[in-house]
Amino acid sequence: MGRLFGTDGVRGLANESLSPELALRVSAAAAQVLSRGKKRALAVVGRDSRASGEMLEAAVTAGLTSAGVDVLSVGILPTPAVAYLTGVYDACLGVMISASHNPMPDNGIKIFTAGGHKLDDAVENRIEALVTEAAFVRPTGAAIGRVLGQSGLGGHVFDAHDQYSLEGTHERYVEHLVEATGRDLSGLTVVVDCANGAASQVGPAAYREAGATVIPIHAAPDGLNINDRCGSTHLDQIQRAVVEHGADLGLALDGDADRCLAVDATGAVVDGDAIMAVLALAMRDAGELVENTLVATVMSNLGLHIALRAAGITVLTTAVGDRYVLEELRRSNYSLGGEQSGHMIFPRFGTTGDGILTGLKLMARMSETGRTLADLASVVQTVPQVLVNVHVSDKTAVAAALTVQDAVAEAERVLGETGRVLLRPSGTEQLVRVMVEATDLDQAQRLADDLAKLVAAV
Repeated sequence: MGRLFGTDGVRGLANESLSPELALRVSAAAAQVLSRGKKRALAVVGRDSRASGEMLEAAVTAGLTSAGVDVLSVGILPTPAVAYLTGVYDACLGVMISASHNPMPDNGIKIFTAGGHKLDDAVENRIEALVTEAAFVRPTGAAIGRVLGQSGLGGHVFDAHDQYSLEGTHERYVEHLVEATGRDLSGLTVVVDCANGAASQVGPAAYREAGATVIPIHAAPDGLNINDRCGSTHLDQIQRAVVEHGADLGLALDGDADRCLAVDATGAVVDGDAIMAVLALAMRDAGELVENTLVATVMSNLGLHIALRAAGITVLTTAVGDRYVLEELRRSNYSLGGEQSGHMIFPRFGTTGDGILTGLKLMARMSETGRTLADLASVVQTVPQVLVNVHVSDKTAVAAALTVQDAVAEAERVLGETGRVLLRPSGTEQLVRVMVEATDLDQAQRLADDLAKLVAAV
């Protein structure tokens, strides 16, 4: 078996590479690693709206309870909600069954540690070793885990406020989001594309509770239509809907609602870089942007760096993937991070990207300033970018080649602060991506082509 965990959990074609048997083994192993020997441990389990989620949730629940862990099933909820509730209920782990923005036939298992944090590499390796060895401790009798309902079975006793009804968990998450918004959004009209996914109920509910007028689209999941020509990867329909309804903005979530992209009143797309800039400036003005620093990935456009540099804000970059953004946020206690793809992380309010909260924060900035989203987003002027994919025989050798290193250094010297160069090996193929950004498109193309020739010759 190859590497089990990818950049965001275990993912694959449901009932094929991601089988119920594998889901059971992964969850049983995670329970043993993360329950920390507690006599009565608790896991929070949620899923998105995929039909296969029903099957996989049953397998995950079997795996967890077989390891002696009680399970609170919260039903269809966004990934950030499961992470949040894992912390709220002091659970030893949380499990989200979702393949995020992937097509419906795929599914995935995302695991959170206590407090709702994503796994680090060391913990993933321990879980993977247990899955491979199938060396599970199997309790019997009263030590077997229970599936919790309002009665608080399995040794967990809760008062009336903490009863585990689905309505209670959904409402608690919505209340958390609205409290984090900090502003009445009355007067704003928003179209919300729920991607027929996990946010189809709680997304519109949160925006309405905050005061906005909400027009939901693709909010009728049937198990098969998640991400189907809708959501954050298919923006054409929400662009039309915003214009047709005369809305102030549109918000497009993905299947598990951990990311959000926006559309302004004219139907123009506002990508993750522009969203990060708007939110960073809002937090700076409120004195909430720790050390006036934003954490982004290397894929963010140079235009974001230029805009925030002019505003006195530092942009720190990490490798691609929200897990690396999260690691830097936690390591240095920064207060905002994100990705161009729409993941926005506010450590004060959550441990993972939260698309619904991102939309609330965007609208709060519009309400606070009285400015349109187009006006706010115009602070970022996207710099032309050229990307060349080069097939190579050994991508590791390319990174070590002195001729390539020298050429990159020379290109960076030529560009100065008006451009940048990025060589990024593919994670899955013998491929090196050569990316050059420059205010002069012809210059960017010329430098990218020259670098691509050198890379191909290694």
